[in-house]
Amino acid sequence: MEEMTAVDLQRQLGAYVDYLRDMGVYDLFRRDEPTVLLPKVLLEKPSVPAQSMTTETRFAPSRLADSVHTVPAVSRPDLPAVSSEFPSPMAKPPSLDTLSPLPTRAIPTADRLAALESVRAEIGDCKRCPLAYAGRKTIVFGDGDPNARLMFVGEGPGADEDASGVPFVGKAGQLLNNMIAAMGLKREEVYIANIVKCRPPGNRTPEFIEATTCSQFLAQQIDVVRPEVIVALGATAATYLLGVKQSLASLRGHWHTVCGAKVAVTYHPAFLLRDPRQKAEAWKDLQRVMAEMQLVAPKRPS
Repeated sequence: MEEMTAVDLQRQLGAYVDYLRDMGVYDLFRRDEPTVLLPKVLLEKPSVPAQSMTTETRFAPSRLADSVHTVPAVSRPDLPAVSSEFPSPMAKPPSLDTLSPLPTRAIPTADRLAALESVRAEIGDCKRCPLAYAGRKTIVFGDGDPNARLMFVGEGPGADEDASGVPFVGKAGQLLNNMIAAMGLKREEVYIANIVKCRPPGNRTPEFIEATTCSQFLAQQIDVVRPEVIVALGATAATYLLGVKQSLASLRGHWHTVCGAKVAVTYHPAFLLRDPRQKAEAWKDLQRVMAEMQLVAPKRPS
């Protein structure tokens, strides 16, 4: 993961300030008037010197959980209402099954592309979470076959994806393309998406409020595509797909289920670029998927 620069930190702080203002919290720095409705964390003196606080401690939205409880609501008439409360720091993320129960009727294959375009239109120029204010250029929706049997879900867009609007087009994307080809498929035959659709500053891990706000749209994509198997690429994807807080090691090698699809967990391609020794382990995970889907790897030239 990239090191966050001072510019990234300043941009991220500004993003949260703008986000709070859109929520109706305007007077952020007046600690001397108890009548002003501010989050407790802003009224109280910090217990830890700012110099010693981590990026996550200083800017995590969970620090506002004591007194800020509402976020801009986005609803789907056919889904149950999702709680808009800020989570506690140790809150368990909801699984996509919670956000989006499996529809009783599958969308006809001929209509799935239009259905995905409708979901993208619903997202619009999204301002639902702080990532909208943190320097993102493009909303990165998804890519691939709307009738795919296999779907890959990653963490979030990087710089290349933010520039192009297409998921997994950088170095990690090139490796993912090779992984797909090794399974006997083409990229155009699968569907690819991410937990969040805007690039986090400095490619950091998405915050809880960012991931859980954006997950509803991933759930809708899965509703439309109805893949047989989903491959969760990395711990963040597994966490927010399955609604669990477990190590990647404990999730790998087992089948999970979400939104009517079987879910396999493996390493993110970006991690494999940093530690190529784990490519053999990732290939084991993909071979389990191939066996489940009865895919045959292409023969290597002799």
